[in-house]
Amino acid sequence: MAIILASQSPRRRELLYQMGLTQFTIRPALGEEIADPGLTPAQLVEALSRQKAEEVAGRSDPGDLIIAADTVVSIDGQILGKPRDEAHAKEMLSRLSGRENTVYTGVTVRRGDQILTQHEASQVRFRPLSPAEIDAYVRSGEPMDKAGAYGIQGLGALLVEGIEGDYCNVVGLPVCRLGRMLVEFGVDLLAGAPREE
Repeated sequence: MAIILASQSPRRRELLYQMGLTQFTIRPALGEEIADPGLTPAQLVEALSRQKAEEVAGRSDPGDLIIAADTVVSIDGQILGKPRDEAHAKEMLSRLSGRENTVYTGVTVRRGDQILTQHEASQVRFRPLSPAEIDAYVRSGEPMDKAGAYGIQGLGALLVEGIEGDYCNVVGLPVCRLGRMLVEFGVDLLAGAPREE
């Protein structure tokens, strides 16, 4: 059985290593994401993670275990995906300044006909940001490939006063939840962990 990460995100790859999964293949979904605009953020990330898992399953062996995820940021009931350009990133960050947003990640684990999809939600509180700080952060380039235009694992940590919930979820993969999901597929990472002497 091969384990396949249906994502090219370096952050998700690092989190799988942190969980103790060192042998896996990266096979990102290639198709266009199709989303129903009537879905809630939680429903959306679940649907998109399922789409990714299904697409990659079509290019994999039936016995392969596929892990797919999708992350969005939500504020005032509106979903913030990745920014289109620098102006859009500045607009997002201005909106997040001094406020709380919710990060949703949907995760699907699939092997053959066995499919499990769940989501995690974490609250992230931004400190008030000046226009100069927003400009400087956007100039760093970090916001451009991230949902909500920030990365908490990088310079974006300087913008965040606090979080409630799973930090790893904010990075892009809810490690605790995924670990419990993998147990349903017979992969118990804690049971396989080496003992420290």
